[in-house]
Amino acid sequence: MKPLRQLVLLFTVGSLSLAAADQPNATLPSPLTLETAVKYALAHYPQIRAALERRAAANGGIALARTAYFPSANALWQSNRATRNNIFGLLLPQQVIPSLTGPVLPTTSNQSVWGSAAGMLVSWEPVDFGYRRASVDAARAGARVASAEVEITQIDIATATAATFISVIDAQQTIRAAQADVDRREVFSRSVHVLVQNQLRPGADASRSDAELAAARIVLIQARTNERVALVALANLLGVSPDALRLDATPLIDRAPALPEANPNIAANPVASAQNARLQQADAQIHVLDRSYFPHFNLQSSVSARGSGANVNGSIGSGTDGLGLQRENWAVGLTASFPVLDLFSIRARKQIASANERAEKARYQQTVQDISAEVAQAQARLEGAIAIAQATPAELQAARDAETQARARYQAALANVVEVTDAQSLLIRAESDDAASKLNAWRALVGLAAAEGNFTQFLDAVRSISTGGH
Repeated sequence: MKPLRQLVLLFTVGSLSLAAADQPNATLPSPLTLETAVKYALAHYPQIRAALERRAAANGGIALARTAYFPSANALWQSNRATRNNIFGLLLPQQVIPSLTGPVLPTTSNQSVWGSAAGMLVSWEPVDFGYRRASVDAARAGARVASAEVEITQIDIATATAATFISVIDAQQTIRAAQADVDRREVFSRSVHVLVQNQLRPGADASRSDAELAAARIVLIQARTNERVALVALANLLGVSPDALRLDATPLIDRAPALPEANPNIAANPVASAQNARLQQADAQIHVLDRSYFPHFNLQSSVSARGSGANVNGSIGSGTDGLGLQRENWAVGLTASFPVLDLFSIRARKQIASANERAEKARYQQTVQDISAEVAQAQARLEGAIAIAQATPAELQAARDAETQARARYQAALANVVEVTDAQSLLIRAESDDAASKLNAWRALVGLAAAEGNFTQFLDAVRSISTGGH
């Protein structure tokens, strides 16, 4: 079976682009089949668009990490007016007192002069001992996590849409069965009232038939309420009004799905892929720290110029002296720096990263174990649901025969009203079981697709039933 990413390429590649994100109000197909409902939800549900944007941001992180290969270039222009009093001595690096260049003059003055400066420094690190590459690999691992989370979101939305679609159909089938039960009980109640009025049956029979009819009407009201609730849930997934939904459920209620081959690829499950990507991300962080404790070499080139209204002999220029650039300089050099005492912090950070890597590895093993169990359970549920769907037709036929015979016996005064109402209750239960059994089989197949993380198999089964395949 192809993984979900191929499903998305086949069905939603255009809709899941950023252009589709700007068109959330596309026309909803009518009538709506289960397959088109899933495709529509995948293309328009906001949570998927949010996951896609997070993936785009992660891909942007790769581009950002690659910019570390580029040289840096910093340009400067400055004009100022200040006093020119200088003093001999050392000043430790700080950000408060501005630096002053030039000789120390014998006298001080509060007079100010113009000063100006301009320059550019280009710096490039030709050798990094693999640090930048490790940083890019770490960014790629983060992008893989984001991509896997997109697939998880798509599986979740596809599963929720399919399950809710089936719930709507289940409610509609329940309504049909409940309406048929109400109709039968109304007919029977009228016939009982005729017999009671003619004193051919006791009045208790009319009361019992009326009570059963009222209970059947309550069941019908509940079924209609459940349908409305399910329609609202489906409309929320599709982003449309519930009144706009017209569902085509013919293939789902005609027959149950066939039992698929049990060959899940656990490693391809998006949940497992996401956890494996997190493990790779943790490994990449360790590799980044491994490449951190190395010297840094920077090839630097600078051009600069300065101007000042102060003269070496202590005199001060006039007018705009100092606003022009009077002296130019250039420089080329190689700077080597080594963070000697960073060794201890890097060791501590590496211990943390190694512990995180071991934790992610354990989580991956647990994820694979959990997915395997979920697939096995879903397979068992599907097998049971298909077996039940194959057994309910016999139950339905027997219940119909029993209800027909009970009514005939009652008309012939060979049975009481309790036998008829019991037979009618058995029939409505059998009709509900038969309709729900096929839908439950499809619902179990949805569960299997969610557990395997592969919705292609489910849609293939729906399409096969729709086209008359086996």
